[in-house]
Amino acid sequence: MNKIIAILFAIIVTVSCNSQKAYSDFDISYSKSGGYAPVYENLLIKGNNVHYSFEGEGKKYNQNFTLTDEDLKKLDNTLSENNFRRIQEDHQKIYDGIATSINIKKGLNEGSKTDAGSIASNFKTNWANITNAFQEIINNNVKKQ
Repeated sequence: MNKIIAILFAIIVTVSCNSQKAYSDFDISYSKSGGYAPVYENLLIKGNNVHYSFEGEGKKYNQNFTLTDEDLKKLDNTLSENNFRRIQEDHQKIYDGIATSINIKKGLNEGSKTDAGSIASNFKTNWANITNAFQEIINNNVKKQ
């Protein structure tokens, strides 16, 4: 009986670890979460493959699609032109807001930034340009029901 329980436990652990792989194995991630009525939005890019998920406002979407090399180059150029790595976070306390986080795991723009505590005032335009580039990818590729 103990062997059966141990085998079932091992299967459950393996399945649960694999289900989170989409959320940890990425080159670029863009996520928004929080707010009074919580919203969770994730855009995960690995190579040319993209996983998008959204949950909030009584809606739930999951979609996979691919980006062209040109789209990825355009995104990388936007990150570079707006000095992603040099953007400074302002560590104010902000409650009940929707926070945006961007993580880049490879390339010249490697780094992690979030506006959870706001962005320093002299970098707000850069941050807006970068977040608009991600939003453009979502708007151009995600078919919402």
